[in-house]
Amino acid sequence: MLCFKNAQQIHHIDLLDRAFHYGDGCFTTACIRNNQVELQERHLARLRMSSQKMNLQVDLELIDATLQKLRETETVLNGTLKIIISRGMGQRGYSLPDHPADLWVYYYPKTLEEHQFEQIESGVLNTALGLCMPQLVGLKTLNRLEQVMLKQEADQQGWVEALACDVQGEIVEGVSSNCFLRINNTWITPELRYNGVSGVMRAEILERMHQQGIACEQRSLDMEEIPHIQSLFFCNALSPMKMVAQFEQRTLDTEACIALFHRLHLNQIS
Repeated sequence: MLCFKNAQQIHHIDLLDRAFHYGDGCFTTACIRNNQVELQERHLARLRMSSQKMNLQVDLELIDATLQKLRETETVLNGTLKIIISRGMGQRGYSLPDHPADLWVYYYPKTLEEHQFEQIESGVLNTALGLCMPQLVGLKTLNRLEQVMLKQEADQQGWVEALACDVQGEIVEGVSSNCFLRINNTWITPELRYNGVSGVMRAEILERMHQQGIACEQRSLDMEEIPHIQSLFFCNALSPMKMVAQFEQRTLDTEACIALFHRLHLNQIS
């Protein structure tokens, strides 16, 4: 793993960094394959939107500067990038410091294979998500404690991914993924009104479905609809489709997921 802060390689984090004290920042995680960041424009757009809503003054051109530095040490970049924007150092207290935010890039090298669908077992988590401050809905902030608690329960159940509902009883997403469900032969993805993360792969899949003329509703999904799920898959920037074969005590239809994977060419992400 290599770490860069504002395009300079470092080996430590300052004790006064607000990312550590308050989770004051946002992030995105991306695949980099043969020096190309997959869904790069979507990742950049999400970072811009998050920075604007959180009043983070950051120079996103530092990402390209960091990648150039990485190429000086690694001829071909393959693996995972985690890009973090932190408000930076500050004194004790919540008041904002008057300086630009810091941009961190973590590079985790890994040999990557072509994207393929995966089949998993899954279920519904008992731990419920709370409702989010409206201006933070959809953002991938550094405050991920809810996901830590969800992952703990999923691991205890032996599930790679699982459906998470909120305190109002609405389906929201997976632990670290968005979700698509097929009910009454129609694809649906939760509209993320009060919580959840607006994922880049979710946006990519929705656009490809629209281009292919495949209907997909974005609406609220009540827990009472769970018994009617015919097919289900999870997606994020590192994995375009984790389809659920066994959902608690039921076998789901994976053929619809496989057909969608091929029709949308989800093995080709650029």
